[in-house]
Amino acid sequence: MSDKLDRFSKRARKVLTMAQEEAQRLNHNYIGTEHLLLGLVKEDQGVAVKVLRELGVEPIQVIRAIEKAVGRGDRPPYGKPTLAPRTKRVIELAVEEARLMGHQYIGTEHLLLGLVREGEGIAVNVLRSLGVSLDRVRTQTARSLLESEQHQESKRQESKTPLIDQLGLDLTQQAQEDKLDPVIGRQKEIERVIQILSRRTKNNPALIGEPGVGKTAIVEGLAQRIIAGDAPESLLDKRLLMLDVGSLVAGTMYRGQFEERLKKVIEEIKDSGAILFIDEVHMLVGAGSAGSAVDAANILKPALARGEVQCIGATTLDEYRRYIEGDASLERRFQPVVVEEPSIEETVTILQGVRPVYEEHHRLEITNEALEAAAQLSARYVADRYLPDKAIDLVDEA
Repeated sequence: MSDKLDRFSKRARKVLTMAQEEAQRLNHNYIGTEHLLLGLVKEDQGVAVKVLRELGVEPIQVIRAIEKAVGRGDRPPYGKPTLAPRTKRVIELAVEEARLMGHQYIGTEHLLLGLVREGEGIAVNVLRSLGVSLDRVRTQTARSLLESEQHQESKRQESKTPLIDQLGLDLTQQAQEDKLDPVIGRQKEIERVIQILSRRTKNNPALIGEPGVGKTAIVEGLAQRIIAGDAPESLLDKRLLMLDVGSLVAGTMYRGQFEERLKKVIEEIKDSGAILFIDEVHMLVGAGSAGSAVDAANILKPALARGEVQCIGATTLDEYRRYIEGDASLERRFQPVVVEEPSIEETVTILQGVRPVYEEHHRLEITNEALEAAAQLSARYVADRYLPDKAIDLVDEA
């Protein structure tokens, strides 16, 4: 089995781990097909759950049906649950399905196909009760994989920023796919960023604020407004690409590698007309300078000075003063936008805005009183962090 597991995708391995956790949660001493199916739907990101949704089956339906069918054991099992014979058979069939489809990996889609192909057990009975058959799963899996492959191929052919796509994240695409949390109460800062980006010169905003106050959220809010068409015409066709300096430096062992990579990034930004967002922008000063006479900031400054690229930076006040203000020519390229820590009242409003996301994730209802307590208690007792981040973390972990 271990040699087969080496071929399992990261998501498929996560599903197997979650299946074991579900067995433990339900006080079962075995990992049955029902636990495997719970792992598939709770993983929530792989092809399998996408296929089930496209067949009209929501994860919550599966979870409720399985919990009703199997119930909970009287006491926690001794030791870790082990794979039931039928579950082992499902995994073998998943490997066989991957082979038949010509895939070198075993993904969540193959586990789902293995489940329905095995044909017996609680998981299949639940799926059948929800109208799922082997033929429908196989047809929809093939369709989903084809669409995914065509989409990826189309992106590879159309993208003018292949290196940045590899190293960073397209926030406008994330906004279009509704993968960003709602941004509440930062409209003034977003408007200021838009105003700076619309200038002819000195059009690079630098968001300055303590960790956790919402600097990245402001940029995500800008991406959402671009996608919604709620931005000046000059910004509506822009992509907003997030890149961190660590990704740029990673793997550049030899002299000249880092400089070549950064120059390629700058060329891609120039050619595509995208806007670059660099979190921890102060790290550009000195980045890549080991064994080299030039650091990242000095490579980027000429392109900023000529207006060939636009960049949004984010950093703290201390780091801005130490690194950016200490380099007069770099400071001239950025326009500071101060991001203050929100008040407790503003934090409660932010928490109310993001509440639906956390209610859906944790499958429970969060009261206004709980949100107010999270804001007040985190402000009072968590002294080394900042609102709203520490209050959001408290809600997430409570």
